[in-house]
Amino acid sequence: MIRLPTVLLACTCLLAPLSVLAAKPVAQDMLLQNVYVFEGTSAERSNQPMQVLVRNGLIEQVSRNAIAADSADLLVIDGEGRTLMPGLIDAHWHSTLVSPSSVAAMTADIAYIHLLAGKVADATLMRGFTSVRDMGGPSFGLRRAIEEGLVAGPRIFPSGAMISQTGGHGDFRLPHEVPEANNAPLSYADRVGVTAIADGSDAVLKRVREQLMLGATQIKLMAGGGVSSMYDPLDVTQYTPDELRAAVMAAENWGTYVAVHAYTSRAVTMALEAGVRSIEHGQLVDENTVKLMAKKDAWWSLQPFIDNELSNPKTGPARLKQQMVQQGTDRAFDLARKHNIKVAFGTDMLGAGNLGDNQNALLVSMQRWYTPGEVLQIATGNNGALMSLAGPRYPLPAPLGIVKEGAIADLLLVEGDPTADLSLIADPAQNFRLIIKQGVIYKNSL
Repeated sequence: MIRLPTVLLACTCLLAPLSVLAAKPVAQDMLLQNVYVFEGTSAERSNQPMQVLVRNGLIEQVSRNAIAADSADLLVIDGEGRTLMPGLIDAHWHSTLVSPSSVAAMTADIAYIHLLAGKVADATLMRGFTSVRDMGGPSFGLRRAIEEGLVAGPRIFPSGAMISQTGGHGDFRLPHEVPEANNAPLSYADRVGVTAIADGSDAVLKRVREQLMLGATQIKLMAGGGVSSMYDPLDVTQYTPDELRAAVMAAENWGTYVAVHAYTSRAVTMALEAGVRSIEHGQLVDENTVKLMAKKDAWWSLQPFIDNELSNPKTGPARLKQQMVQQGTDRAFDLARKHNIKVAFGTDMLGAGNLGDNQNALLVSMQRWYTPGEVLQIATGNNGALMSLAGPRYPLPAPLGIVKEGAIADLLLVEGDPTADLSLIADPAQNFRLIIKQGVIYKNSL
């Protein structure tokens, strides 16, 4: 037998893969009895108590009749008439950009930003959000850390860097950095994966392919002006049809899709004609554009941007742009309902200065346009269907956002009936008694 020197043994330990060192959470087989079930496929919950059997992180059986506890390892939980519903999904989240100010996000040591994102991730899961679609920012490392059990947090569907044209919504360079020399280094935001500046079809192809290489489940492009960006008015259209089609083709070659940030009819129409599948925002579109969304079977990822205590008020020119968006929000939701558009819910929280504390309250504010049950359906079943639009890049063996046999066991046990009283969702610490992600119990206050 060959004995390795002590120093060499220490080195081999240090070289062990992270997946070996991490304490990855283990799914618990469980039987949830005496629960009213909100499936996520309609606005109603069951009219009588149900039994739900979970094995290997999947929902194996949902029954009105008793299910036998056939194993000593099966955890039996009496729901005592509470509501069992799917885990919440935020379809427009920024995992690493929720908390820091815009200045901090662009200047702070990136290690600090990632450590802060880990705290945000844990808080997000404890709010009942078991999945998020990350719509821009350096979230690949956080996603891996969550999957390996190093950090608790929601399942992340990452877009990677937000791809933007020069002077677009994702261009955070300072004026003294323009014009850019041909041999100039990448900006800080580009280097750390917040954005990727790309001009011309070839550059767009390259940047999209880079994000897919790194593990993006979908691609995020900036196709129009934004509220928080420094240079672009809200009404401008960004990218040409050829550039948009290049991004769509690159994504489709990987079996997935492109989502675009856009507010106006011109920007949204150009994106839809290029094959974009998901419109983020869109509060300023006209009715003909909404009809085109319906024709193209596109998703409309709308946010409850209204001028209330939940908004993050801007100053100066950005405030005027923010007010334009807020004034268009009611009409956007009305048009989405009128034309039966597939609506997704997302918060798009940036620079909150906290751990995303208003996430649940923003969801509850959706009852301005929908019934409580409809709001929950959008944030569970609808958003789960949008996640599956990633096709082969969808990383799970079963659907999300529903309580059905064969679905992923992302579950919340809620005190009371949120389909009758949506305000229960606003206090997850008090009202979410169980938080389960893929069969792993992350909270149990029963």
